[in-house]
Amino acid sequence: MRVSRGDISSTGRARSFDRARRGPAGNARAHDSMGGDDRLGGTVGRTVLPNGVRVLTEAIPAMRSVSVGMWVPIGSRDESPELGGVSHFLEHLLFKGTRRRTALDISSTIEAVGGETNAFTTKEYTCYYARVLDADLPLAIDVMGDLLTDSVLAAADVETERGVILEEIAMHDDEPDDEVHDLFAEAVYGEHPLGRLVSGTPTTIGAMSRRSILDFYEERYRGPALVVAAAGNLDHDTVVRLVEDVIGRADRFAAPAAPLPRRADPAPEQSPAPRVLVREKDTEQAHVLLGCPALSRDDERRFALGVLNNVVGGGMSARLFQEIREKRGLAYSIYSYTAQYSGSGLFGVYAGCAAGKVDEVLALAREQLAAVAADGLTDEEVRRGKGMLKGALVLGLEDTGSRMTRLAKSEMLYDELLSVNDLLARVDAVTPDDVRAVAAEVLTRPMSLAAIGSSLPDL
Repeated sequence: MRVSRGDISSTGRARSFDRARRGPAGNARAHDSMGGDDRLGGTVGRTVLPNGVRVLTEAIPAMRSVSVGMWVPIGSRDESPELGGVSHFLEHLLFKGTRRRTALDISSTIEAVGGETNAFTTKEYTCYYARVLDADLPLAIDVMGDLLTDSVLAAADVETERGVILEEIAMHDDEPDDEVHDLFAEAVYGEHPLGRLVSGTPTTIGAMSRRSILDFYEERYRGPALVVAAAGNLDHDTVVRLVEDVIGRADRFAAPAAPLPRRADPAPEQSPAPRVLVREKDTEQAHVLLGCPALSRDDERRFALGVLNNVVGGGMSARLFQEIREKRGLAYSIYSYTAQYSGSGLFGVYAGCAAGKVDEVLALAREQLAAVAADGLTDEEVRRGKGMLKGALVLGLEDTGSRMTRLAKSEMLYDELLSVNDLLARVDAVTPDDVRAVAAEVLTRPMSLAAIGSSLPDL
């Protein structure tokens, strides 16, 4: 189990812009056969069960494994300040046992067939997943469906996992190169839920009661919210039957319902002035993150932003890497990234360097961003950025886990399933003028700054 910041691309190579086509909401056992996915995929199917659960599969007969995930569009963005971290707390607790299985049964049953199971929580969704041999898919669906719908949430387990999560938070605090991303989100979003920690804080986790976690579970984990996605050597109708069997055991998942609409949260209000947040900590390096609000996941200009991000800081040929590391040796790690949410997004530049070099690194980063905002990219840079984006898109779909994730995130976050060829065409359609326009808009926005380290200069 782990915390994730969500739809984040640190190098431009971890982003998929896939979107899942929606069938008629609430249609009892509505079945959409989506056909093949160009040369890179198998047959994609979609069925909506009477209780609103959506089942999506991609049949890839050449594989001998299957990845299955059970997703809910619930994350830290959906929590009150007092319940900060409840989604992540619940994710831990669902693995602690059901009426049919102990925690050991859950893990040992999957591991006994050579499979793996885990989960993660983000700002906007939570995923429980397993990867097994194709013959063991019925077992995986039974185990995952059981823990998702029938967990006991025993009081003793709440106390045990409270300690585990507090240790997880402490471990995170020992990793300043990761921690600075959370500090940056706080600098940009302030008290908005997108600015809060997915894990919660020691204060909120320490005070959280079993009753409040149970209420959150019973209110949020229902049929209309659930998306089940699977990819690999499978049969769609068989997967639908297996899901229907296990989910139907839970009374609150059995009532007829329409699927939840796609999240459409408004953009958070932005502070009129950028913020600087500095956290003094005894570290060998200073960790700094400079950036601003960017594009939401629904913005069609995200393809142009992806190209821009690759050229600015997405690889060893990127401007930031060349200027700050290669030419001057000021940092080992230097990159840009984007994060995309409903109604909002982020663009950031991270660097890890000696405290005495922070001023120079930030000055060079600002200089590069200003130059791109003013002049755009060269035609050759745009060509290279598009090639990086297309390569990431295709290479990222070479295992069943990424295919499964693509289906689920598409269903929850977007409106249609674009084929790989369609996605590549969207990238190909990006022009230097498109990138120049996005750069001029995003990179001229007021920049917030987060920094962690010791003996930092006055920022």
